[in-house]
Amino acid sequence: MTITHDKKPYRVKHELKFRQIEIQQIQQLTPSLLQIIFTGDDLADFISSGFDDHVKLFLPNTETGEMVLPTLSENGLKFPEGKSPIMRDYTPRAYDVKAKTLTLEFAIHEAGPATLWALQAKVGDKIAIAGPRGSMVIPETYQHHILFGDETALPAIARRLAELPASAHALVIVEVDSIADQLTWQTEAQVQTHWLHRQGQAAASSVFFEQALTQIQLPKDDYYIWIAAELKVARHLRKRLVNDFAVDKACIKAASYWQKGTENSGQTLPDDED
Repeated sequence: MTITHDKKPYRVKHELKFRQIEIQQIQQLTPSLLQIIFTGDDLADFISSGFDDHVKLFLPNTETGEMVLPTLSENGLKFPEGKSPIMRDYTPRAYDVKAKTLTLEFAIHEAGPATLWALQAKVGDKIAIAGPRGSMVIPETYQHHILFGDETALPAIARRLAELPASAHALVIVEVDSIADQLTWQTEAQVQTHWLHRQGQAAASSVFFEQALTQIQLPKDDYYIWIAAELKVARHLRKRLVNDFAVDKACIKAASYWQKGTENSGQTLPDDED
């Protein structure tokens, strides 16, 4: 499949900004997903052009409570000498510049500093963010949108589905622990969802996605595939789709949103990776 010019993903740069925000509302959406709505005057000019954008969330030290914050310089964010910030990337699930609100959702899985902070957070707590510094915009003009992910990908998937037009078709394959972790999508698009349940088995395995690949049928044309999961899982899925399902590398984007056994944050996998 050849991507036409009007459907080719493109990058948008944003002015780098540092923002102070505070918690307005907390809601436990599922046992594995916690939603926090932030507010603050600094959000009046917030912008996020891509459904899988990310902001840098600056977190306090879990032992001392100290939060290392940057200042803006010509070379980007500058931190106090000798101090290391605790930062994690999160998808802007929703935002409203008029109301000055930003919604982030936290997957409760391996307990890193962001998970620990979110579980202890209270309304009125203050925190800081930076970005998004840029967006990779995947046009909504494809007829078919295929989305693979685990709990960490749910905010981006939910946002994508909410933004798609009624004419779009979406095939969604999501791995969660149990039926209690499923979401109800708010969307006008025509969506088919395959929920994969681990039922207490360890995350970061490709087994359930492999089973799903034997049960689904990919469209023949006019589609784009998006993947976000644990590093090895995302890498494996991308390789399988390209090598065994003849998916054009130009029609797929894969990213790791976490890495088992480490506290590493996300990264996009390069197109030329084998």
